[in-house]
Amino acid sequence: MESPSARRDLALARAALDAGDLTDAAGHLATALAHAPTLPETHELLSRLAARSGGALDLFPLEPHPPVGRIVARAHLLAAAGRPEDGLPLLVAASGQTPTADWAGVPWVQEPALGARIEPGLLARTVMRLCTTVGDPAPADAVTALRPYLAVVRHAIAAHGEHAMLLGAGSALARRLGEVRVAVDWAGRGARSQPSKLGEIWLGYAYRSAGRMPEALAALRRAVAYDPDDLSVYADVAATLADLGRLDEALRWTELALERDPAFDCVVHTAHRLRYRADGEVDHLVALADFIRDHPDDAHEHTDLEECCRNTPWLGGLPAGPELIAGRAPVNAEPSADAVRRLLRIADGSWAHPPAAYDRALGLVLVEPWELLAMLARPAGAAEAAGTEVWACLGLLHHGSEEPWLDSSRRRLLLGLLEGDVDRVTQAALFALITYAWVDPEARDDVSAVVAGRLAEVASGPQARAVAELALATPGLDRPTRELAAATIRVPAVPRQRGRGRSLLRWRRE
Repeated sequence: MESPSARRDLALARAALDAGDLTDAAGHLATALAHAPTLPETHELLSRLAARSGGALDLFPLEPHPPVGRIVARAHLLAAAGRPEDGLPLLVAASGQTPTADWAGVPWVQEPALGARIEPGLLARTVMRLCTTVGDPAPADAVTALRPYLAVVRHAIAAHGEHAMLLGAGSALARRLGEVRVAVDWAGRGARSQPSKLGEIWLGYAYRSAGRMPEALAALRRAVAYDPDDLSVYADVAATLADLGRLDEALRWTELALERDPAFDCVVHTAHRLRYRADGEVDHLVALADFIRDHPDDAHEHTDLEECCRNTPWLGGLPAGPELIAGRAPVNAEPSADAVRRLLRIADGSWAHPPAAYDRALGLVLVEPWELLAMLARPAGAAEAAGTEVWACLGLLHHGSEEPWLDSSRRRLLLGLLEGDVDRVTQAALFALITYAWVDPEARDDVSAVVAGRLAEVASGPQARAVAELALATPGLDRPTRELAAATIRVPAVPRQRGRGRSLLRWRRE
């Protein structure tokens, strides 16, 4: 699809080139490439610019943090100058920034001559950088744009034979792009060509993607034998054992690794995830959240906490099933349109995990507490938003955050919302309290006592399930209360009865 913006910049570049202003022409061409990287007219004009300026490389310098269009333009000029092996890493850098853009969808990238010409070690390193930036697997809408790089690897393997590093890196890219058979074939050839720890890791990952778990486990065990001190492989072995249903063995591998380094991030994440999988105790996830908070500079990005919380009531979003009745706001005022807009920006029925929900609500610190309380009644314009009450209560947590928890106004307001029958406001206030216990260990004893007390109050009534779902998300809950909550959840849900409305309290603004 053509970009009107690219067309405008292309016209400006052509006018500048005709006027002899090569620098201005280069700037507009770089912008046009950023919007439409495969537009033929842009490449034709780039060739004219190169002919007018001795190659034009000086017009597209790579000072720190250059615009992506300039990077791509320089790559194409290097290829035109007979140096495509120098241009390819620049396209890879652009793909790392925006994997969905078709930066490599040009003829010179897929020419077999490029694969034969580029030094295989350099290509392997380039591909590894690409793999690091695009994710595993690559985003579905980026796969087509990234396939030309796989073509380069194919041509290079055909030209250079069994180069172990290239085969392994190519396998990693193929796996990310959904080419599982190719990934297994290349990784296997690489491991046979030059046996090594890295080769076995690539092979193990390829087997995992293919669903061949026993073979993946064997390859990863061989990797451990090459380097018993690489604890990241222990985490991979544990995850594979868990997928094979051998959870006890998996946990023993994490324990062995943690004995060597209790703070090794890959193992800590895997261990907490598998412990939660083993017994369903939410405190394992809370401990993982604590670790993440205390280690913000970990080298690897992990998704274990999000994966464990996904589709779990309150841990990853609003519970499914019958809803309680809406509560009434404890104030008699209307929130401002700006307050409603701010709430709607973040209101959603799902979140990655409770600390992520807490962070998302930070913007509501700009909304006055009385307006947040007013929005508990779902004002006009927000009535259809999911979880309005939840986000309003989470917003309250960010007001007076410098106050000690037990004496804080935010705690007092939330506790006040728990009075009366259980309704949506009650649930929202309880969840806000629970969320704060996730992010502040010093609040856990207080919050767990509040939740335990509320569950005890409703344990024999029709509202018990609504509170039990929240209790199972609560850090530090005592075992009898947790067992009561779990037993309550096991009872089939029944239609919830309507409770009495929440009485209005007058909010006086000073």
